[in-house]
Amino acid sequence: MQDKKDPYGKAKKEMRIFERILAEIPGFRGYKEKELRREADKLIRNHTYQKLRDARDDLKEVFQRLSDQRVHEVLTGMDRLIMNFDRVTEKINHASYGYAGFFNVIKIDEEKLDRMISFDSGLIDYTSKIVEKASIFKKEVMEGRFERSMEHIKNLQESLDSLNKIFGTREDVILEA
Repeated sequence: MQDKKDPYGKAKKEMRIFERILAEIPGFRGYKEKELRREADKLIRNHTYQKLRDARDDLKEVFQRLSDQRVHEVLTGMDRLIMNFDRVTEKINHASYGYAGFFNVIKIDEEKLDRMISFDSGLIDYTSKIVEKASIFKKEVMEGRFERSMEHIKNLQESLDSLNKIFGTREDVILEA
């Protein structure tokens, strides 16, 4: 449970002995600390990405079941929802890990990297709620209960749009002074 709350600490604990020795060398230590923060953030976003992909896969099964049962009135909405899942998950997957080139005007320091980790960690709870909604929808459809399908599609679409909007503020949150 502690590792979920402190991914940077987890990454730091898992450093190999050679990395620990190098971390004691002046100059290298700051570099390694930044790398650990970036790696922690990458792990968080990979987790978020995978959870959303799993939910999307569930929704593909729902789409197939609705199609097989000829519930045509919801198929267009389902198709749009799945495409939106693809778009948002790939946006999260391909977002920056906090790297700034050596000569860039904007330098990414430890404080900004910590804000990035904190921001991305907050996405886990939001993503979990979306995954839960998709799971409930799948359960109902697999049990042959289709009457709330449009409601589920609309609710998931709104949640996914909110996640996308929140994720769109990521750069501003990270770079705030």
